[in-house]
Amino acid sequence: MDAGTAKYRELYWRFYVRYQPGWVGGVGYKLTRAMIFTSSTWAEAMVAHLWGGDAPDTNYLQLDPVSGTDPLGNVQSAKYNDFARFHWLGKHRGATPLGDAAHVGRWYCIEAHARLNDPGRPNGVFEYWVNGELDAREEALNFVAAFTAYGINAVFVENYWNTGAPATEERDFDNIVVSTQRIGC
Repeated sequence: MDAGTAKYRELYWRFYVRYQPGWVGGVGYKLTRAMIFTSSTWAEAMVAHLWGGDAPDTNYLQLDPVSGTDPLGNVQSAKYNDFARFHWLGKHRGATPLGDAAHVGRWYCIEAHARLNDPGRPNGVFEYWVNGELDAREEALNFVAAFTAYGINAVFVENYWNTGAPATEERDFDNIVVSTQRIGC
């Protein structure tokens, strides 16, 4: 849309998701993330993960923000999912158990928002809404320290389960929108 010239320091993305009736195993691991790729090896300066929680929180989505820079803003990650070089900023579980039996089989509107910190200030934000209601929010995040070479340049909507799904089942997505301002449901 902008020939790759904009540096997006703040981004919203929204989609609808439905876990099939009878879905088992919680919300699954990977759902969506926004990130800054900095090289052809997919080194990441930051990642805003919104994905499934570990036991006992498997029915809940969680915010799991990551910095891929050192305190000066130098990119430390060298590849995609370079977990060993990431600085994890703290998980925050959401409020809605989308993966439990009472919630599967219906469509839900999920909107996420990531705002990078200003250079050298821990004032970044990561939050998400379910059907227009705030479900979880993290603030005072230091996503990228003083890094400014790129802005958020990728958003993934995923359907991946780290260890494989416990059964053959379907999770559907619809109406994906990415914006620089709040979208709404």
